[in-house]
Amino acid sequence: MVQPTAVAQGWPDDPIPLDPATAPLPAYGAGSLADLLPTLVAGQGVPGFEARISELAPADRVCVFLVDGLGWEQVRAHPDEAPFLTSLLAGSRGGTGLPLTAGFPATTATSLASVGTGLHPGAHGLPGYTVRDPDTGGLMNQLRWKPWTAPRVWQPYPTVFQLAHEAGIHTAQVSSPIFADTPLTKIALSGGSFHGRLSGEERMDFAAEQLAAGDRSLVYTYYSELDGAGHRFGISSDAWRGQLMFVDRLAQRLAEQLPPRAALYVTADHGMVDIPFDEDHRIDFDEDWELRAGVALLGGEGRARHVYAVPGAESDVLTCWREVVGDRFWVASRDEAIGLGWFGEHVDERVYGRIGDVVVAAADEDIAITASLNEPNESAMTGMHGSMTAAEQLVPLLEVRS
Repeated sequence: MVQPTAVAQGWPDDPIPLDPATAPLPAYGAGSLADLLPTLVAGQGVPGFEARISELAPADRVCVFLVDGLGWEQVRAHPDEAPFLTSLLAGSRGGTGLPLTAGFPATTATSLASVGTGLHPGAHGLPGYTVRDPDTGGLMNQLRWKPWTAPRVWQPYPTVFQLAHEAGIHTAQVSSPIFADTPLTKIALSGGSFHGRLSGEERMDFAAEQLAAGDRSLVYTYYSELDGAGHRFGISSDAWRGQLMFVDRLAQRLAEQLPPRAALYVTADHGMVDIPFDEDHRIDFDEDWELRAGVALLGGEGRARHVYAVPGAESDVLTCWREVVGDRFWVASRDEAIGLGWFGEHVDERVYGRIGDVVVAAADEDIAITASLNEPNESAMTGMHGSMTAAEQLVPLLEVRS
């Protein structure tokens, strides 16, 4: 959970930086997004996998419905807008749903790679929204895949879908047609067959058909518009609540079509927080000379930053960032963040240089480090995510069985 700001005795204007070791780690290995598919396919008898999430019972037919931006805390806060999803929460009549942790950072590219590969960010190698490519020295946007980089060089491991398909599981992804051939789909979600469907209702109906198409089946379907409404209007907006209502109806539509011996899991890639539009809550890197000093590149996103120092300035940058923002952000060196397990149990050698010399994660739920000149679109967003607070990290794992 978020740690309160500590203030030195007798020096009320000189806050003590937060200890990076106090950041709440994702539940890697037993309760994170990376543990979901390995657990499900282990229950289907796919070789090489074992159940990591002990609460999940095996099912012959499994569907994962991933809703972009559907945080656990946001579901619990909106029972009127999401009555069906709320009914699946633990504590509701018959509900067993519990939260998973997304992984760090809590952002789409990282989380989808964790879901699809069953690996932690330090292994699959998508440790942020934008990260430095050690081969070019420039920033790589891992969501939009710009500049283009050979996908299988960037992420060489097979997906769980591929391994399940090879083991004889009927495997399919049902999503928007625009995602059919994207590099992120290829390296994180490919395996079996991809089926593009434009509307959410079409996706739910076709996912149910694909689920019934095999004696053992693994189906993935996805909806992104809730996240878009949150970024643009915020999670307190009517637009976001309207999208949540639609998601609730989609989940119920799919649940009502489950074939025999099937389990549906509704989950997400991250939660979200709203950031007020004022200088106390949005620290503009492009206008802050102290934070810019010694920095060659700024990666990541507002609530989870990778800071790449000019060679030789790494220690000075770490010290400066701790002094300037360390009372509201966990600020760690690369080796500290890796050693603390922020990116999982280990970090592959090819991934090491993608992580910032300094890694910065928001501890308060109402603050971000923006970059108004270099990231105008991202800086204009109301809703943001990425850090290790509960509002961003916790995602639902809601189960329906036939």
